[in-house]
Order: sequence, then C-alpha cells, then structure tokens
Amino acid sequence: MQEGLDPDSILACAQAQNTDVIVMGTHGRRGFDRLLVVGKLLHESLPADEEQPHPHHLSRIFFRTDFSEDSEWALNYAISVRAEYDAELTLLHVSHAASTPAKTEDAIGAAKQQLDRLIASQGRKTLKIETAVRIGRPYEQIIQFAVDAQIDMVTMGVRGRGALDVAVFGSTTYRVMQLGPSPVLAVAQKL
Repeated sequence: MQEGLDPDSILACAQAQNTDVIVMGTHGRRGFDRLLVVGKLLHESLPADEEQPHPHHLSRIFFRTDFSEDSEWALNYAISVRAEYDAELTLLHVSHAASTPAKTEDAIGAAKQQLDRLIASQGRKTLKIETAVRIGRPYEQIIQFAVDAQIDMVTMGVRGRGALDVAVFGSTTYRVMQLGPSPVLAVAQKL
C-alpha cells in the first residue's frame, strides 16, 4: 500500500512497478462511472478469445487531436481499437474562435486539411474513418460531440509523466472523463 496524495501515489507506484496500464473509475456529476486506461494498445491489454465476445461492444469511437506529437502518437491506439471492434472512428479537432468570422473559417479549413493528412483518403473509406472540426472550449466540444454522435469511447493523447499528472487530475482529459457520457482511453507517450 502506498501513502500520500492520491495523484502522486498512483503515479509513483505505477512508475516503480513499470506499469503498462492504469485503470481507474471516476465519479461525474451524474454518477456515471468512467474509465481511464493508459499504456498498451487495448487489444494487447485484453486477452483475445474469439469464442467469447467483448463484454462491451464499441460501435462509434472518436479520437481528439490537437495536432501535437503526443496526440498523433495516440492515433495508433485509436486505430487499433477501431480495428478490434470494427467500429466507426471520427478524428476530431477543437479550435478556439478567432477574432473574426473569416479567420475562424480559415482556421476550420486549415484544421480539416491537417485532419485529412493524418489518414490517407483511401484509408478513411475502407477503415470507416471520418473527420470533424468544432469551435469552442475543448472539453465542452468533446463532450457535446460525444453526446451528439452517441460515441461509445473517446481516445485522447496526453503528454508524459509530468503532464499525465495534470491530465489525470485537472485538465481537459479529466473534465471529459468526469463529465462526458463515454469511457475515455487516455494514451501517454512513453518516455
């Protein structure tokens, strides 16, 4: 048993044990349990048994990107989960509103082009992958998108151990876990 502040204790124990996966429940305002998984690809972490179906079927998942190296690295996890469940995958980017409507439209267009470059157009068709851009506060738009599209799982990249501390205990990722309607797969790039 580890003693200390919860965030520090959890992260110190995980690092000391060379942990590949952390699974935690959170409690949101509406009382729904949430799931956080950090580490291995989902299909590597769970035993694959073709005779037993997955306990939860994921039909619609989405991957939130801010176009950072960490979020692009996590895209592989989203694609892996999409393949594991033969699910639809949407790549989502949330931009802040610009100073003018014209600049906002330019930002949306630029974000759509960046999303399109993440996966070749042929791959988007054969893999059931779409893209979307929203304007506003990231956690609010992520949650609203999950509700609107009836998303079964949200996938997000987080930055290394120092930022994982922030990601788990007080960031956009945490707000989405706590307030959103779907489980969250938060992927931290191993250093």
